[in-house]
Amino acid sequence: MAKAPKNHGTPWTNKDVNQLKKEAAGNTPTRVLGLHLGRTPEAVQAKASEIGVSLKLTNQSPYGTKKS
Repeated sequence: MAKAPKNHGTPWTNKDVNQLKKEAAGNTPTRVLGLHLGRTPEAVQAKASEIGVSLKLTNQSPYGTKKS
């Protein structure tokens, strides 16, 4: 059985919510957000939906195709 994240079952703090908003705006994937916040990706998705934050990634150029 997988180990529960460190913040599993604990209420979201204002600091957690602010970090979620900041990293979501920075195009951070949901799974990585979960690791940073100590929560499951499902918990991150649920909270983002609750507070109206989109976790949809914006399009980026594939690696190695960015022109200098």
